[in-house]
Amino acid sequence: MSPELISILVLVVVFVIATTRSVNMGALAFAAAFGVGTLVADLDADGIFAGFPGDLFVVLVGVTYLFAIARANGTTDWLVHASVRLVRGRVALIPWVMFALTGALTAIGAVSPAAVAIVAPIALSFATRYGISPLLMGTMVVHGAQAGGFSPISIYGSIVNGIVEREKLPGSEVGLFFASLVANLLIAAVLFAVLGGRKLWAQGAVPDGGDADGTGGGGGRGDAKTTEGTAGTGSDSGTGTGTASSPGPTAVAVRSGPGAGGGLGGTVLNPARIATLVALVALVVAVLGFDLDAGLTAVTLAVVLSTAWPDDSRRAVGEIAWSTVLLICGVLTYVGVLEEMGTITWAGEGVGGIGVPLLAAVLLCYIGAIVSAFASSVGIMGALIPLAVPFLAQGEIGAVGMVAALAVSATVVDVSPFSTNGALVLAAAPDVDRDRFFRQLMVYGGIVVAVVPALVWLVLVVPGFG
Repeated sequence: MSPELISILVLVVVFVIATTRSVNMGALAFAAAFGVGTLVADLDADGIFAGFPGDLFVVLVGVTYLFAIARANGTTDWLVHASVRLVRGRVALIPWVMFALTGALTAIGAVSPAAVAIVAPIALSFATRYGISPLLMGTMVVHGAQAGGFSPISIYGSIVNGIVEREKLPGSEVGLFFASLVANLLIAAVLFAVLGGRKLWAQGAVPDGGDADGTGGGGGRGDAKTTEGTAGTGSDSGTGTGTASSPGPTAVAVRSGPGAGGGLGGTVLNPARIATLVALVALVVAVLGFDLDAGLTAVTLAVVLSTAWPDDSRRAVGEIAWSTVLLICGVLTYVGVLEEMGTITWAGEGVGGIGVPLLAAVLLCYIGAIVSAFASSVGIMGALIPLAVPFLAQGEIGAVGMVAALAVSATVVDVSPFSTNGALVLAAAPDVDRDRFFRQLMVYGGIVVAVVPALVWLVLVVPGFG
């Protein structure tokens, strides 16, 4: 049995054990990386750790640390309240606002994980407070980021268009952008319909939680069905009217944490919250305007806030999603071992050698989706597009459609909890059962991997565009 095949079988075993025995998959992956790397690939410790995602580790820790502080001092509650007012109580619009916001950020040049790191914690805090499905909100954020991810001035778009030009293939910058935009927009619409969006529309406007003085402006009290099906109050105080219901978790405009009771304390901007808002804006400016690392910037800002207001941030370090950090870093370290020993290249070259161009095209799309669910999307596209050159040269497959299909296949799966974006969503979700949420993301990611490559192949490759 070849070393490459052994490494793939070990990965399958890791998945099976983690699923059936409830062992942290990251710990299993570290052990597998050590075993396969040492016994099969003849790698030393440096070779094994070459795949450790140090940058992602810092991003996960830094961003979750910063937003844990924001939750502790009530800043996220203030942002949620402001968001409700912005859409006049129409909670159903918020997932689309988050979709558009991340899409706009990536379209103007933000790296996709940076945009998700900025938006996801706010979006998921909103989802928790108003009973929106975390899966719906998290996936809307990720798909929004990918919708704008291939604009001609975006990072992904520039890289892919550069690869196309280097390989002397026909290309269409606008076609690539619209392929990704339309694909992610359609997926988002399906998710919205399936995961409770229609019920959110049906419930209409919800109370906004009251004014800062606790008078209950906008309809102070609203009853809503909670997860358990019992009645819950819609705000801290005030009278007024307004009811809302939806399946499972629904709009529950309750206050918790700092500022609860005595009106809606979360709507008052005290010095700690003002400083936290400034820190969040500084994070956006630093990442998008000056291309600074999101993780290191977030850690630095969190340390400054912790020093100024130690009481608010005392528990923040403990709220960092350490189990998620272990899981993601372990799996990606193992994927790094696969890359070091040539397993990824071996699989890609095997498919590229198939004599039927259309079959090779769909298999490359699937390889791009499967591998990208665990590794760098841009890295996978950089490897697969050159592999497609030989059969694209035969003229039976349109280069424009093939490149677009590979791009969509390799990025739409970033909802996987093993990808950077999926990991950020998993780590950013407050007050959820993380194991359950992880399984939901993994199942949804699996559905995307199974369905989307075939659909984009059918729509973009089979007609022969380009």
